[in-house]
Amino acid sequence: MHQETEKNIAELLFHQREEGFERASFDREIAFYESIGTGNLEMMRFFAAPLFCEGCGILSKNPLRNLKYHFVVTAALIARFCIHYGMTPEKAYQMSDLYIQKADECQSEPEIRAVHQEMLEAYTRKMQRVRIGKIYSKQIVKAIEYISEHLHNRIFLEDVAEYLQISPAYFSRLFKSETGISFSDYVNKQKIEAAMNLLRYSQYTDLEISNLFCFSSQSYFIKIFRKYAGMTPRNYRKQYILPPFDSK
Repeated sequence: MHQETEKNIAELLFHQREEGFERASFDREIAFYESIGTGNLEMMRFFAAPLFCEGCGILSKNPLRNLKYHFVVTAALIARFCIHYGMTPEKAYQMSDLYIQKADECQSEPEIRAVHQEMLEAYTRKMQRVRIGKIYSKQIVKAIEYISEHLHNRIFLEDVAEYLQISPAYFSRLFKSETGISFSDYVNKQKIEAAMNLLRYSQYTDLEISNLFCFSSQSYFIKIFRKYAGMTPRNYRKQYILPPFDSK
């Protein structure tokens, strides 16, 4: 039995080499699951890849069944990462079972992909609440969720206060009293943390990242980055850069 298994693995590796098959980046995959576990909606969307894409192994010759198998693997891993980051096992496995059952009922590839995206969003939003709900009031939780979903925009205190239907002055005091930092500092800190991930896991330039997060200028982005990271974006990338995505 062992020899037969080894023979099958050797044959599979041979065919993959012949076809030029390369696995998807392990580091990028870990970044994807961690972004869900930490409730980082922005980074989850950035690192998310379509269900069964380039770099994924074929688990079944039947295309629909192959997608379902990949869905089950993804759901299982997400559940475990979420447990690691604070979700109760009962809740994590309930969500996993629910979405696997929904995927099992799908009759087409577009249906499965839609359920897959729904699952990613649901787990990430749930982890947002798990990680901040025990600490802050409902208003501040909603404010933090708003910030997380609008990192690519200019985020103004007045806009968030209007979203919460409270006065800007009261919101400013409430935010500072609960989080310990000012609203603007919190927004900048979240944007810089997201920028750090892009510097580590993407090929975006400083200017592109600055524009992506709507900083007023590249020089201002570098100034704010240095404030929170203790170094320039360029030096950060040199220190923490991971191997290229296509590395073997």
